[in-house]
Amino acid sequence: MKKSPEKQIEHKTIRRITSIGVLTAIALTIFVLESQIPPLVAIPGIKLGLANIVTLFALVFLSPTDAFIILILRVTMGSVFSGQIMTLVYSLTGGLLCLLTEMILLKYLPLKNLWAVSIIGAIIHNTAQVAVAALITQTPGIFWYMPYLIIAAIITGAFIGLAVQFTISKAGDTIKKIIK
Repeated sequence: MKKSPEKQIEHKTIRRITSIGVLTAIALTIFVLESQIPPLVAIPGIKLGLANIVTLFALVFLSPTDAFIILILRVTMGSVFSGQIMTLVYSLTGGLLCLLTEMILLKYLPLKNLWAVSIIGAIIHNTAQVAVAALITQTPGIFWYMPYLIIAAIITGAFIGLAVQFTISKAGDTIKKIIK
């Protein structure tokens, strides 16, 4: 028996909201757990950024709007839950510019280059955060961290992009059936 158009729209809306909620919860959990891990290196600002796996996943499997919603919710609630309210402006600026960059790149690059899209997004993310920090602290010398942050962005961006790319190659069709 075929569903009425209204029921189909309602069903799609419920699936979309549920997908956003589940992915936000996953991203938020990763974000809060990662904030509890001591820094891996003595250079401020370097962290894995594993919650970005969820944002990139949402960008590929859902929509830019849904990825945006997940990012905003994750960063806002993550800053509150981790007790790091001051990081809100840094994370939000970096995350939004990263997302915008990845959205643009995904229009022109095939999914097999998702690792490269993620690396460029990570570099933009770190650059935006340093720019915000320089503005807030009135310390332009902070840009001396950029070479280290770019190296970190290449490593973490590649990992995040490859993780999502691997997920797509192994379970992409199944995930599309579940989400759509």
